[in-house]
Amino acid sequence: MSQVFSHTWAITVSRMRLAMRNRAFLFFSLVMPIAFLFIYAGLFGRGKTQAVPYLLAEVLALTVMGSFWGLSVQLVTFREQGILRRFRLTPVGASAMLASSLVSNYFLTLPTIAIEFFLSRSVFHMAGLGNVTSIFVLVTVGTVTFASIGLIVASVTNTMQETQVINQIIWFVFLFISGATIPFPMLPGMIQAVAVFLPATYLVSGLQRAMIDHSSVASLGPYLASLIGAALISFTVAAQLFRWEPETKAPRQAKYWVAAAVVPFLLLGAWESFNGDLRSHALKNLESIREPYSLEKLDH
Repeated sequence: MSQVFSHTWAITVSRMRLAMRNRAFLFFSLVMPIAFLFIYAGLFGRGKTQAVPYLLAEVLALTVMGSFWGLSVQLVTFREQGILRRFRLTPVGASAMLASSLVSNYFLTLPTIAIEFFLSRSVFHMAGLGNVTSIFVLVTVGTVTFASIGLIVASVTNTMQETQVINQIIWFVFLFISGATIPFPMLPGMIQAVAVFLPATYLVSGLQRAMIDHSSVASLGPYLASLIGAALISFTVAAQLFRWEPETKAPRQAKYWVAAAVVPFLLLGAWESFNGDLRSHALKNLESIREPYSLEKLDH
């Protein structure tokens, strides 16, 4: 067992080095998130410091969600270039290979998160840090979940072109329906009804609650449980469909396996539609950026 962990860690380090040389991965994991921060806080925030925590939560969510795009592109690139074939010679299986992808992606995402907090404090004068523990847990679980979704995309697509098309569709849905760009309360009722079934919606809402309401990890339990469930299902499916060789094609029915990853959010979405309070929290958080923070709220 110790040898498996040792080999997995060695591959993780190697994957991190390769990722640093991948322009697409660097763009989606570093350049794009920082650009979003300046657009959101600088343009949408209009210099209002009380709006920065709300907008930073959205940027953090976009940073985490970007994991699926960067990782899927990286894995397909490795497969097409024959790099995965070389990794196959190492004494590890598909699960260890995919686990190294998640770990390397996580460690490469954390510096971006730290930079975003630093810029929010130093450039945009954000007061307070929210509930740091809840933010850390959400970022950790969210990064693993969306990276696992990226692994599924890479496992069911056969070419880079196909990967990019699916990524663009997923990204469009996550970007415009989750509340990451247009605040959730401002979305039409029909769109809100669909949004409660998306993992991105709960990541955005959870981060906003952690940043503004200082919500505890326990109060975000249903969100985290669904994200963890989706991560486990996505990783399992990706491991079953993983291919080392570019000549090996994904089976036709493989694309239908992706539906299994959304089961936790179908359950959470159904519960939210009847008994949840996501909408009320979203409205409350949106209202908070229209009035300055009190000292009591900052010290809470």
